[in-house]
Amino acid sequence: MIVGFDAKRVFHNATGLGNYSRDVLRILHRLRPENSYLAYTPRPGKLPFDLDGGRFEVRGPSRLASRAFPALWRTRGIVTDLRRDRVNLFHGLSNELPVGIEGSGVASVVTIHDLIFERFPELYPPIDRRIYAAKARSAAKRADVIVAVSEQTARDLVDLYGVGRERLRVVYQTCHELFRAPVPEERLREVAARYELPPRFLLAVGTIERRKNLLLALQALEGLPGVLLVAVGRPTPYAEELVTFARSHGLADRVRLLSGVSTADLAALYRLATLDLYPSLFEGFGIPIVEALFSGTPVVTTRGGCFGEAGGPGSAYVDPHDVEGLRETIARLLEDDAARARMREEGLRHAARFSEEAIADGLSAAYDAALAARPR
Repeated sequence: MIVGFDAKRVFHNATGLGNYSRDVLRILHRLRPENSYLAYTPRPGKLPFDLDGGRFEVRGPSRLASRAFPALWRTRGIVTDLRRDRVNLFHGLSNELPVGIEGSGVASVVTIHDLIFERFPELYPPIDRRIYAAKARSAAKRADVIVAVSEQTARDLVDLYGVGRERLRVVYQTCHELFRAPVPEERLREVAARYELPPRFLLAVGTIERRKNLLLALQALEGLPGVLLVAVGRPTPYAEELVTFARSHGLADRVRLLSGVSTADLAALYRLATLDLYPSLFEGFGIPIVEALFSGTPVVTTRGGCFGEAGGPGSAYVDPHDVEGLRETIARLLEDDAARARMREEGLRHAARFSEEAIADGLSAAYDAALAARPR
């Protein structure tokens, strides 16, 4: 069949939603070669992306009016192009679907990543929250099948939007292949020297924003003398609060906030780290947890939400507001080599459920269900 995708973020988003979109296209192209794939983007992208071997094409607005108003084309006019291109199924990869897809004869699937903007509205500007909610509610109502990236997101769709469980499919995500591949010892030594890393350090990965709750890690660090925390992620104004806290509590030389770190360097940092910390308040899934598991790095994360799905039975869990609990957990694991070895082994076993094959199977089942739901 011919599968079309809302591919704007494939070419214009270098992080979370873009990574997910690129992974879906790459995985299906490799593991489901019987299909053809059309990536629809409203304008040429600043991020290069292509798939060798045919069966993959990038499509933009075909008519002059659509090229003049690309945002309108993506939200409505694209449906005409889908019919022209004889697309059998369209997959909205990031919480939205074009208006009119439901009456076009084209089967539709939408991936809903999270409803954090509904659960924590105070973390979003009001206009952004209203836009996100309107798009997600509309897509969830009109899609033939909804792919949720975790059971937590599936529960939120049922509880907050009243979605019937029969239209939901949970399909987990994977991470970049560099996190799943060995890193040569020489490369590890080079990265450790370049970043001036000690033999033991803590690593936290993710946008440095309030929801990631990194202040909890800094507060725990106060009672862990000599321990270094390396936080990697795009900074937001919340980062200034962390810098101020670190300076006022004598932690300035034990907290490093890094941005612009390459994926290859980050893969090495995971493998060099003693523990990976992910004290986030709430997530749709938690890709950095999976990256750490594939890297063989023990994870300390948050109790509840989606974190148990991502971290599995081998990770350690703490309350996201319990500074002393986090401090005690870190202190215990830093001194217990055997416990970390067990966590590493269990984490690698758990990571198998996030394989590309499992994702291809889950998406294929969702597509089959969407096609079956279309009137013949």
